[in-house]
Amino acid sequence: MFAAINFYQAGAGVTVPGAPTIGTATATTSTAATVTYTAPASNGGSTITLYTATSSPGGITGTLATAGSGTITVSGLTSGTSYTFTVKATNAIGQGAASAASNSITPVAPAAPGSQSYTSAGTYSWVAPAGVFKVSTVVVGTGGNGGASLYYLSNCCTVGNYYSGGGGGGGGLAYTNNYSVSPGTSYTVQVSAVGSGGANYFVSSGTLYVLGGTDGGTVTGGNGGIPGGTIMTAGYSGGAGGSGGYAVCSNSYGGGGGAGAAGYSGVGGAGGNGGLYQSPRNGSNGSGGSAGGGASGFDGFGNSQYGAGGGGVDILGQGSNGSGGTYPNGGTGGSGGASGVAVATSTGGLYGGGGGGAKPQGGTSVCGKAGALGAVRIVWQGCSRSFPSTCVGSP
Repeated sequence: MFAAINFYQAGAGVTVPGAPTIGTATATTSTAATVTYTAPASNGGSTITLYTATSSPGGITGTLATAGSGTITVSGLTSGTSYTFTVKATNAIGQGAASAASNSITPVAPAAPGSQSYTSAGTYSWVAPAGVFKVSTVVVGTGGNGGASLYYLSNCCTVGNYYSGGGGGGGGLAYTNNYSVSPGTSYTVQVSAVGSGGANYFVSSGTLYVLGGTDGGTVTGGNGGIPGGTIMTAGYSGGAGGSGGYAVCSNSYGGGGGAGAAGYSGVGGAGGNGGLYQSPRNGSNGSGGSAGGGASGFDGFGNSQYGAGGGGVDILGQGSNGSGGTYPNGGTGGSGGASGVAVATSTGGLYGGGGGGAKPQGGTSVCGKAGALGAVRIVWQGCSRSFPSTCVGSP
């Protein structure tokens, strides 16, 4: 029988597989790594059924049952020890030759809890610290500016009337938990400037991002920023910013109120509308830990003012909802965020509040007030710290 098997194998030309091509080894936890490989050019005439990765030192193995290329997980490594890996393929005849050795990796012990917050406009590189493999992240969009008022000698209303400015939109909010990162790897973070209407994001605009609120226009209020990105189908949560209040034509009507920033599970409050017969003149309440909208800049006695700023949202986790502003106050911040400013300066509250719209002003056109910057906050270890409210405060 033995001779017959040898005769069959020789006649059929079936042998063990060739050596796979080694790929990249990556530490994924303090005691595990992944090893990528490419299938060998020859399977020896028999379908490959198993690949085995082996560590050096230690001879610790991991397997993957497949015929083609793939990634093998090797568990049971020792933290602080440097390892390389080889991969072998197996078919019905047996196990083939080993690949070349991989790059060297050193699993490390999990890092202590930590965080990094980005609260100024700019593009940054966040480098995952040693021992950090998972993070949880919240992104708040930048608030929109309030709209300008315009003076017209002749327009669609009557000669010598004015248009008030609408309130700026609130920034959106999105978060994700347990996002995988590799220690020592750099990840991009962006916080857009006020008035840009751009996206704030972690990693990329295809990972976790939100749009800022748009600027208010003359009469029209700005739209609230919205969350977006492919993370929506893989753990995305959050809400959209509120809409800025609008205004109407007349020199006795105030600017629209700025909108509130989004919350961790709800939409930011809308800004108050700025006309004498328009309602509501007060901003609306936030929901789901979001911020309230600012009041319109009209006090009910024929006096026109800037619209009040919308409230902002905090980045330390979900808290109470913000309330809408009542003249002349700005909207209250949600989740510990700052309140919008009243009509004296009318700026949006941190983070993500919309700015108040401009009041009419005799014979001149004036600009609206500034919205508030958004922010990005990253916390780790992500498996135990998660948004909206599980241990995401300091550190």
